[in-house]
Amino acid sequence: MNIDMIRAAQERLDGHARRTPLLNSPFLDEIAGRRLWIKPECLQHTGSFKFRGGWSALSAMEPEARERGVIAFSSGNHGQGVALAAARHGAPVVIVMPSDAPKLKIDNTRALGAEVVLYDRANEDRDAIAAQLSAERGLTLIKPFDEPQVIAGQGTCGLEIAEQAKAEGIDKADVLVCCGGGGFASGMALALEADAPGLRVRPVEPEGFDDMARSLASGVIESNSRRAGSLCDAIITPQPGDLTFPILYQLAGPGIVVTEDEALRAMALAFSRLKLVAEPGGAVALAAALFHGSDIEGEDVIATISGGNVDAEVFRMALERFGA
Repeated sequence: MNIDMIRAAQERLDGHARRTPLLNSPFLDEIAGRRLWIKPECLQHTGSFKFRGGWSALSAMEPEARERGVIAFSSGNHGQGVALAAARHGAPVVIVMPSDAPKLKIDNTRALGAEVVLYDRANEDRDAIAAQLSAERGLTLIKPFDEPQVIAGQGTCGLEIAEQAKAEGIDKADVLVCCGGGGFASGMALALEADAPGLRVRPVEPEGFDDMARSLASGVIESNSRRAGSLCDAIITPQPGDLTFPILYQLAGPGIVVTEDEALRAMALAFSRLKLVAEPGGAVALAAALFHGSDIEGEDVIATISGGNVDAEVFRMALERFGA
């Protein structure tokens, strides 16, 4: 895994992925206590950064393998990203999703042309289900984070941030990244190390599912005791990836952990101040920037909003609870 793979993925993504902006609001600066810059990947195709990794993986495959089809497991965002990339490449696609995933994500994945296979997140093994279907049908598995071409695609967001930060005169800042298995954060860390070494990735996770933060602190991969039960469904994983953890252990700063209420409040503020729709898991980095200022260094901070695929009732709850 290296910067050359990320630059190659950027070339393949050119003309296919959106270049999302870097936004700022003086109202949010005041809450954060410093200049806060927001990278809204909720505006990316399929509503999350995951399209980058999906397209990178599909576009790097041998044509014969792509024609046989692909399979992925996902709580929703990776599945949608792979489904759209597969549809645009004319490839069959199967997505294994937890039955408790937001209905919007399940419906959207099917609408993009994917066959959706549902499983019980608490009691069934998604890896085993995907492996069996892959073997039976000759499908290529595209993992959500522990896959080099997926990491390379996610890293293209970091190349954009490096250029945008330079244009704004930002040469030193923490870059807060919503983190599940670490594909987004590790790709970003590799990109920033190469193009903006003064920008440091900080993984952000929800309370109770802070396996990456604990792993970075201990130096070994730690796992979560729970596999379900958070509004931040998009970034719930059993443990960090075997590929992603070493990258982040070498390049990232300490992890930050936020509460669900902080994520919901960040959603409400993103809507009221920037007119952005964020999902809970996609808002944790913004929550860290706004409400955990003592954990952050410097006059500037950059936060990703990694996804905006939220069911209406959860979004309504965030707005009603925190008065946007």
